[in-house]
Amino acid sequence: MFALPLGDDARLRPLEPWQAREFLDHIDRARPFVDPWIPWATFSTDLASATAVLQRYADHQAADTRRIYGIWLDGTLVGGVMFTKFDTASGVCEIGCWLEADGAGRGLVTRACRALIDWAFGERGMSRVEWVVAAGNTRSIEAARRLGMTRDGVLRQHTLYRGVRHDTEIWSILSTEWPPADHGPTADSPRTEGPASDVKAELDRLAGAFLGAFTNTGGSRPNLDVVREVFIPQGTIISNVGAEPVIYDLDAFIEPRQRMLTDGTLTEFSEWEVTERTEIFGSIAHRFSEYHKSGFLDGAWFEGSGHKTTQFVRTPAGWRMSSMAWDDV
Repeated sequence: MFALPLGDDARLRPLEPWQAREFLDHIDRARPFVDPWIPWATFSTDLASATAVLQRYADHQAADTRRIYGIWLDGTLVGGVMFTKFDTASGVCEIGCWLEADGAGRGLVTRACRALIDWAFGERGMSRVEWVVAAGNTRSIEAARRLGMTRDGVLRQHTLYRGVRHDTEIWSILSTEWPPADHGPTADSPRTEGPASDVKAELDRLAGAFLGAFTNTGGSRPNLDVVREVFIPQGTIISNVGAEPVIYDLDAFIEPRQRMLTDGTLTEFSEWEVTERTEIFGSIAHRFSEYHKSGFLDGAWFEGSGHKTTQFVRTPAGWRMSSMAWDDV
């Protein structure tokens, strides 16, 4: 049986029915982290159901319509990637992923997905790889961006989950676009110097880090300290939602949001960019973006959207945000 190295003592291997016990133990660890986004994790609740999940994928692989692979880190199954659809007649396939908390932050999913996309395009001659994701699943959306995918559109209220209808985003990459010219920055290797494309990538990273700081989906904890990291100390954040603008310094902005995101008031919350336009002028830059958000506020599901305008400056430590203003629709 093959094992493809992913770095960091990680391996990508086929995930087969005989590994159902190991798979179930992993899903039990991962369930709080992935259950909102991976429906079949809900169905793997005992050895019989876990075996059935893997057997279905084995049957689909025999028919050349789906495949599933596990990611092992230091010998422990921590996640995986799969072809949830593989249609050789149309040349279109869909990939997905999942990961337990102990495997996060290492780039394992990105590397594993690249291996699958390489194989789909290079060995099987596929034309299009799709990525279908719940609109609130910010981690998965960021993975699609890192893979160089394009957001094709949104299927509004497409999926029913626990009594609530959710938007579904469709991302894709074409064989003519692979491999991407630039996989973009990561949290461990931000780019702060270089040509305009590198500057844009760094501004993308800052914008993504800011929005991601508030995410508390799937049992994850928000990290609002990131706001101080991406802003200059004198940064200003302005809410222009009501009749008059409310102007915050960083501490005044962070404190109430930290409380709401950790005391149960605001749960399963995330917000993400839908469109953006960024202009760079030497050592200053401006970004205008549309964003969406969703979560439970005092136990009631809500979805919203709005616009942000963000200013950036280049400092001796690299690019930082200097001010931001937003208005909800």
